[in-house]
Amino acid sequence: MPNMPHRTIHLFRKGLRLHDNPTLLAALESSEVVYPVYILDRKFLMSAMNMGTLRWHFLLQSLEDLQRNLTKLGSCLLVIQGEYELVLRDHIKKWNINQVTLDAEIEPFYKEMERTIQVLGREMGFDVLSLRGHTLYDIRRILDMNGGTPPLTYKRFLHILSVLGDPDMPVRNLTTEDFQRCKPAPELHLAECYRVPLPEDLEISRDSQSPWRGGETEGLQRLEQHLKNQGWIANFTKPKTIPNSLLPSTTGLSPYFSLGCLSVRSFFYRLSNIYAQSKNHSLPPVSLQGQLLWREFFYTVASATPNFTKMAGNPICLQINWYQDAERLHKWRMAQTGFPWIDAIMTQLHQEGWIHHLARHAVACFLTRGDLWISWEEGMKVFEEMLLDADYSINAGNWMWLSASAFFHQYTRIFCPVRFGKRTDPEGQYIRKYLPVLTNFPSKYIYEPWTAPEEAQKQAGCIIGQDYPLPMLNHKETSDHNLQLMKQVREEQYGTAQLTRDDVDDPMEMGLKRERPGENSKQGKRARNREQT
Repeated sequence: MPNMPHRTIHLFRKGLRLHDNPTLLAALESSEVVYPVYILDRKFLMSAMNMGTLRWHFLLQSLEDLQRNLTKLGSCLLVIQGEYELVLRDHIKKWNINQVTLDAEIEPFYKEMERTIQVLGREMGFDVLSLRGHTLYDIRRILDMNGGTPPLTYKRFLHILSVLGDPDMPVRNLTTEDFQRCKPAPELHLAECYRVPLPEDLEISRDSQSPWRGGETEGLQRLEQHLKNQGWIANFTKPKTIPNSLLPSTTGLSPYFSLGCLSVRSFFYRLSNIYAQSKNHSLPPVSLQGQLLWREFFYTVASATPNFTKMAGNPICLQINWYQDAERLHKWRMAQTGFPWIDAIMTQLHQEGWIHHLARHAVACFLTRGDLWISWEEGMKVFEEMLLDADYSINAGNWMWLSASAFFHQYTRIFCPVRFGKRTDPEGQYIRKYLPVLTNFPSKYIYEPWTAPEEAQKQAGCIIGQDYPLPMLNHKETSDHNLQLMKQVREEQYGTAQLTRDDVDDPMEMGLKRERPGENSKQGKRARNREQT
């Protein structure tokens, strides 16, 4: 019997875009009818991804944008609410489907979903086509070239990429003709039946909304804006960006890559074109392309490391006896530590769902090895809930890094919750923006308002310990103590620590070397034993 022409459901999961979408293109080229579907399974999204309010808004905005862009091409996005498997069963029968297409993903919950769909396909008689669209490379090829295991250092990872060569080129743009050829029957009135829900339909508050707007259109506009400044692109060096700049000093594109509103391959090749025209440009690991490769590194390690988002049962992660202290964790989460630089960062996270990468370093170090000695898993969960760019692989990888549980080995470098922010923003403008209670403090006190005389506090209209909390600990004493704890852990678990140890300069910290005291001074000798930024 000849093959039936395909009647296809294309399942959007991530990959909420029309540019460089290889799976959707394959669906359109192989089908007589294509139904573009997003299954909004609230139970799955909450259990798998712990999404907070700002992330929900960003997702719904991204779906609205995808709907508008599909409509321009004569199609429409069908958002179906309900449990994944039940929705699929129902609509495969209803629409007489014989093919389901979806992007391949590496997260365990997405892989499990794909296995479920494969089983369903065998039972109900439909084909499943799964192509890669979210990463630069086929992660399985990287693993194969490393003997079936993930390369655990960036240096080893880059070596494998040098053998693999450049990533695949982006696929062609989709056209109105593609969709016209594969249009469902108009009498089904699909657009009215399957619209994108409003926040209130999902009982999501409109009071809390990030200034970042979701969607491919916004992501592409931001991308084009940055690419206009070719000098900035060519000379971008991540550690030199400013953590408390009132405007993002990095690209701010990460939320769009996280949901797949932007194609990482398209960005990679746009950067290649700019680099080709530039005599001098930054190189990995600190360049913009280097940032994309870091993303790829964490995806690769996460894809083949058991329990990657946990400490227990995670073979690359130091097993540390972290404190369990719900009250201190709550103060950190709710921006009540009494350290204005830390609290301003956590306030920005609550309000906007985005903070600079060095600001993330500061609050992560404070929660874990620097001050509170609370597990990185707790911080990872807070970031997962609140960050617009929350990502299974990158979030867990960075938290292991910043807690010195894996990847990062300069554990004597502890971020000072006073000096680190003051270095790039001595006037405290960032603190004044996000902690208005401290607005009227003189600059010399704003990072340590508890040191201000009582009269200065009264003049500023803020009494420390009453209107703003006293610091919850003595940073110097606590960090000294924690440093000894970490030193002991690393000595006892030397073998695990060595698994992810790289013999190249740490790119996350290269920008901090400028701050180190002179090597021959007394201060410099002390700093070699313990470096506080």
